[in-house]
Amino acid sequence: MPLGKVQTQIVAKLAEMGRLTTEQQTAIVTVPEDLSGDALDKLLQDEYSITAFQCLVAKARALGLAPFNVARYRLSSDTFERIPQEFCQENLVLPVGQVGDFLLVAFSNPFELTIPSKIQEMTGKKVIRLLARDKDIREKFSKGSDRPAGFDDVVQQIGVEFGEGDGELKDEDVTEESGPIIQLSNRIIEDAYYAGTSDIHIEPQEKEMIVRYRIDGMCQEKLRLPAKVGPALVARLKIMCNLDISERRMPQDGRIVFKQFTKKSLDIDLRVSTAPLNHGEGVVMRILDKQKSTLPLPALGFTEENLAKYREAIRQPYGMILHCGPTGSGKSMTLYSALNEINTSDIVIRTAEDPIEYTLNGINQMQMHRQIGLTFATALRSFLRQDPDIILVGEIRDKETANIAVEAALTGHLLISTLHTNDAPSTVARLTDMGVEPFMISSSLLCVCAQRLMRRVCKTCRIVYEAQGREKEVLGKAIGWSGQIYKHNPKGCPKCGGSGYKGRLGIHELMITNDELMEAINKEADATELKKIAVRAGMKTLHQDSLLKVRDGFTTLEEAISTVPPDL
Repeated sequence: MPLGKVQTQIVAKLAEMGRLTTEQQTAIVTVPEDLSGDALDKLLQDEYSITAFQCLVAKARALGLAPFNVARYRLSSDTFERIPQEFCQENLVLPVGQVGDFLLVAFSNPFELTIPSKIQEMTGKKVIRLLARDKDIREKFSKGSDRPAGFDDVVQQIGVEFGEGDGELKDEDVTEESGPIIQLSNRIIEDAYYAGTSDIHIEPQEKEMIVRYRIDGMCQEKLRLPAKVGPALVARLKIMCNLDISERRMPQDGRIVFKQFTKKSLDIDLRVSTAPLNHGEGVVMRILDKQKSTLPLPALGFTEENLAKYREAIRQPYGMILHCGPTGSGKSMTLYSALNEINTSDIVIRTAEDPIEYTLNGINQMQMHRQIGLTFATALRSFLRQDPDIILVGEIRDKETANIAVEAALTGHLLISTLHTNDAPSTVARLTDMGVEPFMISSSLLCVCAQRLMRRVCKTCRIVYEAQGREKEVLGKAIGWSGQIYKHNPKGCPKCGGSGYKGRLGIHELMITNDELMEAINKEADATELKKIAVRAGMKTLHQDSLLKVRDGFTTLEEAISTVPPDL
C-alpha cells in the first residue's frame, strides 16, 4: 500500500535535509505495509536511525509549520494563566509563549482546526501553531516535577520541618529565614494573583490552617496546612508588612509591597488585616494590582440612562456625590473611573484614602495614618485650605467627617465619597443619624449611587431558555419582560473554568435629587417615602437594574436574586 500524501512529503523533507539517500527514500515510499500514524516514525527511527526530533522537523516542514521541542520547555506558574490546564490536557496543546497579540501554542495534532479558534475566542489573541510530539506534551502533564509551581513541594518541606513532634512552635522558630515558610507565603500570593483572586483568607482552625481565595465574589478553599504552621505563616506575613509579630492579642493593619519579596515581575500591593480569633491569628489580604488601570465608566455596567445621569452629576461645579454599598461592591473602581474621566489640567483634585488602591496620574492622593492622627476629618480640613476643585474622601465614618464633607460641598467644592448603606434612599437617614442637619443634606446632595457586583454569565456556554412560573412573574412585575433569558451551564467550559460564570459587572441605583426629594428630606421623610419619590422621578432600583442585566443576557436570574432581593 503506497504512502499517503503527507507521509510522502515527510520522507521527501528528510531526504532534502540529508537524513535519507535517494535509494532509502524510494524504498520507504514503495513499502507495501500501512505506515499511517506512528508507524512511519517507528520505521524511520528503528531502520534508518532518524531521531524523534528530526522526524518532527520534517513533519513540520511538510505541513508548513514551525517545529517546537516541548521536551526542553519548562512549565512555570503562569504557563496556564491564559488557557486552563484542563483544556490543554484534554486537547493535547501547550501554550509556550506570547509575542504581542499572538499566542504561541504547541499542537500535537496539526489537522485539528477547531481548537485554534476556541483558544482565540477564549483569550482574545490570535494563535500561531507550532508542531510538537504527542509524547512530549503528554509527559509534561504527567511529570509532577514539571507542573507549574503548586503547593505540593512546599507543603512537603513544611511537613518535614514542622510536622514532627507535638510541641507548639516557639517564637524563635518563627523567623524570616525559615525557608519553606517564605516560599509558602510567596507561593500563596503568586498563585492567588494568577487565579484572579481579590482577597486571600488565612483562617486558623482547631487542627489545621485553611487558605481560601475569593474569586469573582465567591470564596473557595485552596489549601489546608497543619495547625502548627499557622503562627509561622502569620508571623512571616506580619514581617512582610512591618507589623509587630509579638502582638497577637490586638488586630493590626498593614501593607505588603510584594515586589520587594519576589524576583517575578509582579507589581502588586496587598492590604493586610490581622485579627485574633479563637484558634489563633487570622489574616485577610486584599490584592491591589498596580499594573491594572481603571476601567472607563461605560465598562462598569451602567445602563445608558444611568450613565448619562451620572456623567452630568460628576460635571457639576459643587455639591456632594455619595456611593454606597458593602465592602467589595466596586465603589472604589467607580470613583477612580469618574475621577479619571473628569481629570484635566485645569482642575485640582485632592483625595484622602485608606489605603490608596490605585495611583492616578495628575491627582494628588493622601494616605491616612490614624496612629499619628491623620484621619479623614483632618485631611478634609487641610484640603479646604489647599484650593481644590474636587475632593474625594475614602469613606464617611463619623459625625465630624460627615459635617466637614457637607460644609465642603456647600462652599464651592465637588465632594465625592462612600458610605455603608444598603440602598440609595437610606443614605439620607444614615447622614441624619450621624448628626447632619436635614436642610444641609438637601442643599448639598447631588446624587447617591448604590451599587453591587454580580457575576457575568459565561458567553461561551450560557444556556438560553424561556422564563416560566415565578421567574416570569418576577421579571414581569419589575421590568415588564417576558422573553427569553439565559441560565449558567452547571458543567461550564474551559473559558470559565467550569463554573458557568466569568468576570463581574456592576448594578446601580442612581438617586438624583430634585425639588420634591429636597422637600421630603427637609421634612425628615423616611427612606420608604424617599424611595417612592425617586422611583417616580425615574430611578431604577437595584433589583430592577439587575433584571435589566438578566434581560440583556449579561447574567442569570438566579445570580440577580441572590445579589439583591426583590422590591417590596
